[in-house]
Amino acid sequence: MFLIEFLVVLACILIGARIGGIGLGIMGGFGLAILTFVFGLQPTSPPIDVMLMIMAVVAAAACMQAAGGLDYLVHLAEKLLRKQPRYINFMAPLVTYVFTMLAGTGHVAYSVLPIIAEVSRRTGIRPERPMSVAVIASQFAIVVSPISAATVAMVGVVEPAGITLGDILMVTIPCTFIGLAVAAFAVGYMGADLSNDAEYQRRMKDPEYRALIEGTAEANEKEYVPTKDAKFSVGMFLLGSLLVVILGAIPSLRPVFEIGGNEVRLGMAHAIEIVMLTVASITVLVCKPNQDKVSRGSVFHAGMRAIIAIFGIAWLGDTLFNGHMGMLKEAVQGW
Repeated sequence: MFLIEFLVVLACILIGARIGGIGLGIMGGFGLAILTFVFGLQPTSPPIDVMLMIMAVVAAAACMQAAGGLDYLVHLAEKLLRKQPRYINFMAPLVTYVFTMLAGTGHVAYSVLPIIAEVSRRTGIRPERPMSVAVIASQFAIVVSPISAATVAMVGVVEPAGITLGDILMVTIPCTFIGLAVAAFAVGYMGADLSNDAEYQRRMKDPEYRALIEGTAEANEKEYVPTKDAKFSVGMFLLGSLLVVILGAIPSLRPVFEIGGNEVRLGMAHAIEIVMLTVASITVLVCKPNQDKVSRGSVFHAGMRAIIAIFGIAWLGDTLFNGHMGMLKEAVQGW
């Protein structure tokens, strides 16, 4: 019976992934209906704490984006890339890795990709070399960002077992960084240099193609002047991220409450929610971003999709394994 139920869960995940968007979340709910009404498994409690943590982080990030903070981060990334064009294969993934880690979202990497392509082309380096590893770096950084949806969800799952945010980062940061360093070195041998690429040289002889490439480069070089609100929103968001790391690494800094005669320390779930909602409120009060921009931004939409995905898939998986916990324990002990 467990095998059939597991196949149902797997099928829902695969179909949800193909649908995209909120597909994972809604297919998780569909799978939960099958496990509950067909196989008779009792649903567990939905992952409310994880969802609320993600909502708080998304609120802060969306307010930062609406205040111009995300554009400012992209501007800083562009300056770094143009400063060391010869080392673009290493600088590009480093930039997307660090900026995604600080911002908690991979959307900052999407805006940097055209800049990476242009700087690479001007340096004579195949753009797919740094671009390929830069995209991977932005995804790797999701699991090392203290305020990304993935890390927040992980904290909510493992904190009851005594594993702190600091413990998670001590594993994920060195592992991902070493892996990306190897990948950045490997892509340097991918394909021929542009000066030796016959197809590229043939296309550059076409005036229309050349004008298109050079026109794109000129568009990317338009001067950007960051506003005070953009700088302030980024500073507030980074300060909130730093506070989250400190509170996770040093539990003694979190307040202790007396409940039923026992001392209970503030959990990381509530700490993250309080800190990030505070960051969002200060950003709104000081920068006064357009509230329609907050809810229409790409960060807000991506965050809401993550919440729905967590709601459906996490609830589905937890119900499956909780319903067969006894059998799974016996199987593990038997090994």
